Amino acid sequence: MVYSVIGLMSGSSLDGLDIAFVELSEVRGQWSYTIHVAECLAYSPQWVADLKGAVTLNARDYQLLHSAYGHYTGQQVKDFIFRNNLEHRVHFIASHGHTTFHMPEQRMTAQLGDGAAIAAVTGLPVISDLRAMDVALGGQGAPIVPIGEKLLFPGYDYWLNLGGIANLSAKNGETFHAFDVCPANRVLDALAAALGKMYDENGTLASGGVIDKTLLDALNSQSYYSQAFPKSLANDFGTDLLLPLIHKHTLSVQGKLRTYVAHIATQIRQSLEAVSREGTNDKKLLVTGGGAFNQFLISCIQEELTPLGVAVMVPDAQTAAFKEALVMALIGALRWQQKTNVLSSVTGASRDSVNGTLWLGEG
Repeated sequence: MVYSVIGLMSGSSLDGLDIAFVELSEVRGQWSYTIHVAECLAYSPQWVADLKGAVTLNARDYQLLHSAYGHYTGQQVKDFIFRNNLEHRVHFIASHGHTTFHMPEQRMTAQLGDGAAIAAVTGLPVISDLRAMDVALGGQGAPIVPIGEKLLFPGYDYWLNLGGIANLSAKNGETFHAFDVCPANRVLDALAAALGKMYDENGTLASGGVIDKTLLDALNSQSYYSQAFPKSLANDFGTDLLLPLIHKHTLSVQGKLRTYVAHIATQIRQSLEAVSREGTNDKKLLVTGGGAFNQFLISCIQEELTPLGVAVMVPDAQTAAFKEALVMALIGALRWQQKTNVLSSVTGASRDSVNGTLWLGEG
């Protein structure tokens, strides 16, 4: 089976809408992929403000934003198809949407971006609401990317995505475990903004700072980090809890960045130690997401993991940047086949499940 799919992802870092046109092939249960075209479409300041403020809206205005963002997303996809001469080549769209409320303990998760609106604008079938069934079954609804790591990237032992939140997947035999590690780019970008930067390119600012041990200990002592997996984080853990904690400490922005980089690296090491039941010698960790391009952060992670015998590996730039959009496309293809696309061993749900609402568009 061959599927030509557009995968859509909007992460908590709010850097933009990731769009990837991919070809997915399945031969006797073995999947392969090709990313033909991929772009990150930066949000306007207004969209950043609207998406950030969504959680403060009343029910009526939230639903209006849900619809508006769906129509916006559909238009971006329509323009992407025209710009890249993809007319009549796309089988369907798989859209993650933009997460706002994530409350799995109350069996609720919400992503902005009405799938019906995307289907109406593009005229193509759309699969959306990719976490809802898992959460209804008592799961965390996150991470959902491990199904893609299992099927598309089988040559590794661990998989780390450094987006707004860092999340880790690990393989023990045939069982996958995964969970959110800690806030990552969302906090780093907010700190860099104090110096007028959108982000700390290559970690240059952080590399010039000095670790503040008192702050580092305060960050590492957060109760979330001692919880057993499966577990997941809402966006506000970084913005409403960690950032105010960081700002209570009097030190330079570079010092804050350097300390937070150390925090991320420490939490990744501790997470690997917690999840590995077979020892960690001679293992490979695949790192993707925007943080994979932060050379200083990667070097700090490698320094933490070298004593464990874990090699940190970053793939080609396109895969590193668009892996999540690629996996959304795969989740959509599995939904199209009505096959499991979210793993209960990862999320803690009562069973594996088929997630996604299908909107048929014109077709």
